[in-house]
Amino acid sequence: MATRTTDPATDPTRDVLVRMRSVSPQLQPAEHRVAEVVLEDPAAAAQLSITELAARAATSVATVARFSHSIGFGGYPQLRLALAGAAARESALGAPVRKPPADLDEAESTEDIVAAIVHHEVRALQETAEHLDLTALDAAITAVADAPRVDIFGVQASGLVATDLQYKLIRAGRIAFAWTEFHSAMTAAVLLGAGDVAVGISHSGSTQDVVTALAAAKRAGATTIAITNFAGAPIIEHADIVLTTASRETAFRSGALASRTAQLAVVDFLFVGVARSSLEATTEALARTHHAVRASGPRRRTSTRGNAQA
Repeated sequence: MATRTTDPATDPTRDVLVRMRSVSPQLQPAEHRVAEVVLEDPAAAAQLSITELAARAATSVATVARFSHSIGFGGYPQLRLALAGAAARESALGAPVRKPPADLDEAESTEDIVAAIVHHEVRALQETAEHLDLTALDAAITAVADAPRVDIFGVQASGLVATDLQYKLIRAGRIAFAWTEFHSAMTAAVLLGAGDVAVGISHSGSTQDVVTALAAAKRAGATTIAITNFAGAPIIEHADIVLTTASRETAFRSGALASRTAQLAVVDFLFVGVARSSLEATTEALARTHHAVRASGPRRRTSTRGNAQA
């Protein structure tokens, strides 16, 4: 059983920025404004007094104090220290001096954009690995490994990730289906049963098509797994097992590469764990499918002339 020496859920200082982004959708509007100010520039926010931060967020000192409690701190002084530590870590890891391309900014150079995007893709992977619940991952691996059938629900950007997981499982000899259209997803969900597994993938955790399909699968008796970025998201209510990512998506870059990168990493963690649970059978299946695809070679196009002669 995989273990972790530090539990992020009980240690709000590790990493406060990840924690803040995770709970942001569940905050009250005034608290959400505080989070936006802090996330925009954590180093600058760490230098502000509680009164100054309240003014920047157009709210009250009481709201800032309440915000500190909402994300797991005893008060603003503790939050301020954690922000200073997070800013120092970002700097040590090579965070770009300029802001990431969260919104259109004509002042950004191509070099700035490349550096910022690469940094945030790397951090999405690092933070996802650091904060992933490994006990939940072990449970998901066991459920998928034992399942006679796995159905995966995802739409748009998350639909690409759902399809990736389907292909991986099929190549390993597993029965798996990815559903990226609501009616098909619901049809499949209600036909699942005990022992089957349903995986719902949604960065926001509130994509209605995915949430509804996962809820239907749970009612049908399947074991349900959610892959999402936000604690407290609606999809979690219908999940037996929750696997969380830690990516930095913004309004302009909705469906950005960072969120897919983090989701694909979780999918890889899950797949490799499943493959390892029956290594000999998986290795044989991968070899057979690889040989079948390679042996078939490129498909030849039959010419119109040839058809006419035939």
